[in-house]
Formats: sequence, C-alpha cells, structure tokens
Amino acid sequence: MAANGTLIGEQGYDRAEEVKQFDDSKLGVKGLVDSGLSSIPRIFIHPPETLQQLQPTTRPDAQPIPTIDLSDLHHSDRRSAIVDQVSGACRNFGFFQITNHGIPSVVLDRTIAAIKAFHEQPTEVRARFYRREMGHGVSYLSNVDLYTSKAASWRDTLQVRLGPVPAADDEVPEICRDEIVGWNKEIQRLGEELLGLASEGLGLRAEKLKEMTCLEGRVMAAHYYPPCPQPDLTVGLNSHSDPGVLTLVLQDHIGGLQVKHDGAWVDVKPVPGALVINVGDLLQVRLLFTIRVLLANLLRELVI
Repeated sequence: MAANGTLIGEQGYDRAEEVKQFDDSKLGVKGLVDSGLSSIPRIFIHPPETLQQLQPTTRPDAQPIPTIDLSDLHHSDRRSAIVDQVSGACRNFGFFQITNHGIPSVVLDRTIAAIKAFHEQPTEVRARFYRREMGHGVSYLSNVDLYTSKAASWRDTLQVRLGPVPAADDEVPEICRDEIVGWNKEIQRLGEELLGLASEGLGLRAEKLKEMTCLEGRVMAAHYYPPCPQPDLTVGLNSHSDPGVLTLVLQDHIGGLQVKHDGAWVDVKPVPGALVINVGDLLQVRLLFTIRVLLANLLRELVI
C-alpha cells in the first residue's frame, strides 16, 4: 500500500486509478447497473473482516427506538410530556421516530417519488449534475468519500443546499424541483419545532437553539441504492454518525435502516407517515456539556 492509498499489484490492480476512472465516467452506481454488469467493480468490494464487522447483531429482545406522537404539541400539559420524551430519547438513545408531525403524507410520498425519478433518469441526463463541489448548491455524485474510503459503498446521492442560502431554482433538477421546495418549507417548520423541544429539554428557552443558528445550515442528501448483483460483497452505507444538529430521515417502504444501541443493531422498521430523527454530533456535545454542568452544580452543593 503506497502512502497515498494507491494499491498496486495483484494482477496490476490500481485502486486510485480505477476510482478516478469511475468518477470521471459520471455513471454513478445506477449507470453501472444500467450497463448490465453481473459483478461489481473491485473498488466496491469490502474486505471480509470489514463485512463481518458490519453483520447485524440485532437481538430479539433489543429495545426499539422510541416513537413520539407530536399531536397536541401546543397544549401546555401535553407539551411538557413531549419535551420529556424527546429529552429522554436524545440522551439515552440518540434516535427517535415522530408521528403526527404535521407534514402531509402526500408531501412525503411525492418527495420520495420525485427523488426516485431523478435517479432513474437516463445516465446522460443525470451526468449533467454530476460534480463533487457544492458551489452551485447542487451536486450529484457517488460516495462523498470515494477518494478517501478503503472501499466504496453501493449508492448514489443527490445533494441540495437548502439554507442559509439555498441553491438557485434553475440549479435544482427540474424533475424534483417543486418537491424539494415543498420539502424544505415543511422541514423548516418542523425543524424549528424539534429544536424548541430539544432546547426545553436542556432547560433552555424554546428559542435558544434557533437563536444559535442551529436551523440555518440545511442540506438535503437524497440517497439511492440500486439493485446490487453481489450484495454480500459491499454495503449501501457504512456505520457512521451525523455531524450536524438533527437529521430528519424519510424512509421508503423498503427499509434497511439500523441504529446501534447498547451494543446491538436495532432495525428501524418503516412506519407509514413517520420520520426518523437522528441526534447529530453537535447536539450530543451540547447534551453532554449540560449534563456535566448539572453534575458540577450538584457537586458544589454537596461540598458547600
């Protein structure tokens, strides 16, 4: 293995060169599938030890992630209970599902359908948007970490910047433009509600996290996982944490999402109309900081 991560040998395999060829082709994983391949390119093959580590270890008794009903959110007595549920889920699980969140099911369905339609356009149409930089606020690519990961994952992604300065309308693919605009409008409202609940759970004013600009930076990452001819050799998405404040995940009916809790992988089965909320690294840091401050205050009381 060379210092720059290039693997040469084994019948002349040069990973860096093959990665560049794939990226320059602008085919994406969907383009590979459309070409009729029966085996996946070597850059997508994960080593056996990695695949073994990624095998689900779901226990039959594993606790499902909490589901929180947001109905009657603005009734004072009901809101207090919801704040406690959200706070507990954030601190103890890092994930929860929400129902009755106010986004109409037709908006959810149209958003998924529009994103699917984009990814299933002819390769030459998608290729016009294929780029790694987000200078225009829109990028379509395969694997954000394609050049740095040890093995690529079997997915393509359309990324659209939604805030603070959204992508220009004419930069967003027309086939999904209206649906993305509608989605952004809905998640701005819902995101503000969720940040308010998280703020109150931290003992702060409901507006505090919003005032800290936690709602301003928003990016839509629309993943697409084409059928794979050798699914036992690769993955759709490696285990990871999200770097932001909150991630709102809209699943289709197929599912496949898992979260890790108490050392076990828990299946997050799709619930019609529900959204999955992932507590990002920034909010987790805030939660830990608050807990430590509370412990320090308690220690001061005991000492004094």
